[in-house]
Amino acid sequence: MTNGYEQPYKVFKTVFGEIKYNVVGSGEPLILVHGTPWSSFNWRKLIPALSQWFTVYYYDLLGYGESEKNVGDVSLGVQNEILSLLVKHWKLTNPKIVGHDFGGSTVLRTYLLNKIEFDQILLIDPVAVSPWGSPFFSHVALNESAFNGLPNYIHEAVLEKYVTGATYSEMDVETLKGIKKPWLNDEGKKAFYQQIAQSSQKYTDEVEILYSNIKKPIILLWGEEDNWIPIKQGKKLNKMILSSSLIPIGNAGHLVQEDQPALVLSYILKYFKN
Repeated sequence: MTNGYEQPYKVFKTVFGEIKYNVVGSGEPLILVHGTPWSSFNWRKLIPALSQWFTVYYYDLLGYGESEKNVGDVSLGVQNEILSLLVKHWKLTNPKIVGHDFGGSTVLRTYLLNKIEFDQILLIDPVAVSPWGSPFFSHVALNESAFNGLPNYIHEAVLEKYVTGATYSEMDVETLKGIKKPWLNDEGKKAFYQQIAQSSQKYTDEVEILYSNIKKPIILLWGEEDNWIPIKQGKKLNKMILSSSLIPIGNAGHLVQEDQPALVLSYILKYFKN
C-alpha cells in the first residue's frame, strides 16, 4: 500500500493496533499529526517541501487512513499513548511537531499527560477547548449501528457532504477522492462512524485545566472561515495558553493545509527554522 507519495508505508505494531507511518527527508525531526476524519493524505501538499528542511515523520492515527481500523478504542484517549510510543520507537529527542484538529489535541495530551517534550509546537485549528462536537456527532453516537447499515451509496453521500464543508474553497476532485478513499469499503464505513461515536469532550476537558501551566511558546494557525471550529475558539485557546500566539489565516476553512498550503508552509519554516 502507498500513501499518496508512492512510498510504501512502514508498520508499527502497538498493543492498541497497527500504525502505518513513513519518514522522508533529512534534517531536524518534524512530526505531522492529522485530525478527523482526515489522514496523512492531507499533508501531501506540505511534505515534499518540508522534507527539504526536516526529517518528516507522518502517520495515520489508529482507526484512520491505512492504520488498523475497527479495533476497540480509537478515541483521543489512546491517540496520545500511540504518539508517545511512536516518538520512542523513532528514538526522537525533542522533535518539532505540527498537529491539526484532533491531531492538535493529541499533541497537547501527549505533551501534558505523557510528558513527551517537543522542541517546538504548531497547532492548526485544534480541537482543544469546550464546547466542541456537533448534532451529527451526537446523532451518530446514539445510532451507530443504524449508520453502519446504510447502503454504501448513501454512506458515500453522507461522507461527501460532511467533508466538503471543511474547506473555504470548493474541494477539488483529487482532494475529495483522497479523503473519502479510506472510508468507502465496509471496514472503512464502520470505522468512520466508530471514530465519531467515540469522540468525547472529556478528553479535552482532562487537559484544558492544564493549559495555564504551559510555558512553551505555541503557534496557533486558524482558518478565519472555519465553520467546524470557529476562530472564536482559537481566541479562547490563545487566552488560556498564555505563551501562545494566534495567527488568523484568511480565505481558509478548517482544512487550512488544503486551502492555504503555501501559507502554512511559510509559517512552519518561519517559526521552526529560526
